[in-house]
Amino acid sequence: MSNVIRHALLIGALLGAFAFLFVGAGTTIPMAEWDWVDIASEGGTSLLAVLWCLTVLSSRPDGLVTRLLAGGLACIMLGSWADCLDEVVDIDKAALWDNALESLLPLGMLILTVGMYYWKLEQATLSDHMRKRERLFRNHRPFDRITQLADAVYLREQLRLESRRNEGEGVSALVLFDIDEFHRINREHGQAEGDRVLQAVAHMLLLNLRNEDLLCRYAGDRFAVLMPGLTELDARDAAQHLCRMVSSMRHHAAGGRVRISLRHGCAPAQGAPDALLAALCRQMDAV
Repeated sequence: MSNVIRHALLIGALLGAFAFLFVGAGTTIPMAEWDWVDIASEGGTSLLAVLWCLTVLSSRPDGLVTRLLAGGLACIMLGSWADCLDEVVDIDKAALWDNALESLLPLGMLILTVGMYYWKLEQATLSDHMRKRERLFRNHRPFDRITQLADAVYLREQLRLESRRNEGEGVSALVLFDIDEFHRINREHGQAEGDRVLQAVAHMLLLNLRNEDLLCRYAGDRFAVLMPGLTELDARDAAQHLCRMVSSMRHHAAGGRVRISLRHGCAPAQGAPDALLAALCRQMDAV
């Protein structure tokens, strides 16, 4: 049984329990006295909260933000449902439990507001993460299927832009990374595990880059990082740090830990992109 169905059954059970509670504790109001506008608005709010809650639970991974959003919507759902049941069942106004159930609505709005705040922080972090994949955010360009990074075509476009931008002023550097003995990983663990290694390296590099840096998958097991504003010396220091971070990963395959290390080459991001990349590839092959 899927999580969505389980959550839907749980919500249905809660709504049903509320209905039984009200019917058992109060007196049904004649239908002629029902306020259909209030019933439609409060019942509709409860129904929409159900749909939103299920959407959140089915589309997001578990975590603090998901629980706050779903919890707030659940409280709104139950509070609105209690208000709706009050329109068809007469409950003694002195009943504290009825007042407590109705207070779930403002409590749910408070919880939802806190969840929205943390969701905003989460989105800011994700946006920073994405800027390292794509300097021109939301610009349509090819993605590498395995790593979801920009490809070599996009890298060349950005190198041309950076070269024009730096004419007469400014500095930037390009670093090329290569996974040591990647062919051995593919041979010993299979191509699927090799793809996982590429993804793991891409994520580790992204986590340790500046927001203004651009990470691309250049070709095969080679990654390129364009580092605006850094001299070649500063870029080499940054590249060595990135290599240490990747080497510290504990990547595990079916046959045990896979040790991953990188070698790198670095040069100022100047001149024609093809010539620059060819020179860096020769530098890498000589290492």
